[in-house]
Amino acid sequence: MDIDGGSPRLIALDVDGTLLKTGAPVTDRVVAAVRSAVAAGSQVVVSTGRTVMTTRPVLDQLGLVRGHAVCSNGAVQIDIEAAEPVGVHSFDPLPAVTALRELFPDMIFTAEQVGKGFWATGMSPGEYYPGGEYVVVDYETLCSVPTPRLNCWWPEGSVTEMRRLLETLAVPDISWVYGEFGPWLTISREGVSKGWALERLRRTLDIPREATLAIGDGFNDREMFAWAGRSVAMANAPTELHAVVDEVTADVTADGVAAVLERWF
Repeated sequence: MDIDGGSPRLIALDVDGTLLKTGAPVTDRVVAAVRSAVAAGSQVVVSTGRTVMTTRPVLDQLGLVRGHAVCSNGAVQIDIEAAEPVGVHSFDPLPAVTALRELFPDMIFTAEQVGKGFWATGMSPGEYYPGGEYVVVDYETLCSVPTPRLNCWWPEGSVTEMRRLLETLAVPDISWVYGEFGPWLTISREGVSKGWALERLRRTLDIPREATLAIGDGFNDREMFAWAGRSVAMANAPTELHAVVDEVTADVTADGVAAVLERWF
């Protein structure tokens, strides 16, 4: 995709570190760029690791009142106008929790409960939980129901050591992605990712792959980058992601999303 080849018709935008700096609102410039894209007829799809509840305030800020959003790294899709999930792709967390506890005995797990919040085996730092419950439970309770997403934090560990130990992990039917900062791990059902969910949506909307654009900043955006006709990483993304995209835009604090969208809209 280039400027002369027509504007993107399906635009996937990550939230934290992309649309906004975590804890801050979306800037007026980014809001204006997104609304201009929607007014021009493009499908703007917020594609995030956030839950449905924590995604809704961002949709409100952007003025997105209809269309689709991809939450929980692709495991939950919502119809914005209906304000409810239309697809939830869960897995049994017990095998993963059992195997990870053998590798990381002090690991803390949080399992998403769609529309409610999280069940957790302890308190985890750096998470974004407003609008939902955070209930500390035992391991048996946490593993008693399927979940679309399992977050894992190793309190005393390092990223390097976590990655080394995970080379020995063999649990069927799951996929995982590392966090950008610290010894974090996010687990989903095998094959579920932002890119997977966006491809399902692209086919439903019958939009050509070459007319798709994705902008993100995290390791959970890798599959989304590979999916898109044009992929853009934020300047604040890990440098190894800069090598797998078509373009690097400005930092989130410099409205990098707007800088890209303003070329067409």
